[in-house]
Amino acid sequence: MRDAVDDLIWDEAPRQAGAVALLDAPALLDDARTLTDDVRVWCDDWRDAELVPAEYLVEHPTDLAGVDLALARLPKSLGALDEMCAVVQGATDVTFIGGARIKHLNRSMNEVLGRHFTAVSASLGRAKSRVLRAWGPNGLPNEWPKVREHPELGFAVAAHGATFGGTKIDPGSRLLISALAGAGRTPGLEGDDVLDFGCGNGTLTMWLAREGRRVSATDVSWSAVAATAVAAEVNRVDVDVAWGPGLAAQADASVDAIVTNPPFHRGMAKDSEDTLAMFDDARRVLRPGGQLWCVFNSHLPWRRELNDRVGPTRVAAQDPHYTVTVTTAR
Repeated sequence: MRDAVDDLIWDEAPRQAGAVALLDAPALLDDARTLTDDVRVWCDDWRDAELVPAEYLVEHPTDLAGVDLALARLPKSLGALDEMCAVVQGATDVTFIGGARIKHLNRSMNEVLGRHFTAVSASLGRAKSRVLRAWGPNGLPNEWPKVREHPELGFAVAAHGATFGGTKIDPGSRLLISALAGAGRTPGLEGDDVLDFGCGNGTLTMWLAREGRRVSATDVSWSAVAATAVAAEVNRVDVDVAWGPGLAAQADASVDAIVTNPPFHRGMAKDSEDTLAMFDDARRVLRPGGQLWCVFNSHLPWRRELNDRVGPTRVAAQDPHYTVTVTTAR
């Protein structure tokens, strides 16, 4: 849905362009089409990509190279912004216009833009929104995806700019791995067919695959599933990776267990809709006696939600910040 940020991005955009890239800005498609027939749209979030006719979507962000105008919703992650700037390089001159709510802007964004462009400026604020402008591309190479070895766990993880956690191991995922291995208050994970919902950088997927499980991984973020696929190749493990929301693509009674360090944000905003929908659909996907393993910030009420939506839930592990639960589907 179009908002004040989209309006300001468009009002600040030049009215001539040979090729236009839209990055996480699907609402600007009709406007961009008034400038040129060469409009290329990239959305990291599957739900945003679904709003765009297929003929305008690019398969990979590097397909944006060579445009002379890039219009973007500025991401929360500086890594995501860095990759945005890198993939639109290629033309002799590129103008980058990125917008966000003022409360989400910070000077580090200017620094990222300044690494990729010779000039950076900011617009005046309007409707609690502002855009950052950059031009004069310096042609820095694209460093994404990045890979990092974690010898203590025996595998590497990968990340694109917008991948949750980057190439680090999230502490919640570490606690969940410990519990899955049977180091917590309950026996560890049972079953061979496991789904990693909200796979992020593939930490849980890689651990499960190294343990000999048959693993499927899914995430609403392209940067997550692409990073997980890269990690699988680096670690020489065979996993199925799918870009999309929820469990709709999963067959009934198709897995023994679901593991998740679930997303509770969409872009800049808190959003639990996709995770709660997964909770609601978990019983359909799990085989009889199947389990849902979940890690979350301890102050969140997800144990109650899991009890109500999935089945009996108990705490498998806990530290001062995170709680791991295991739920047996009714």
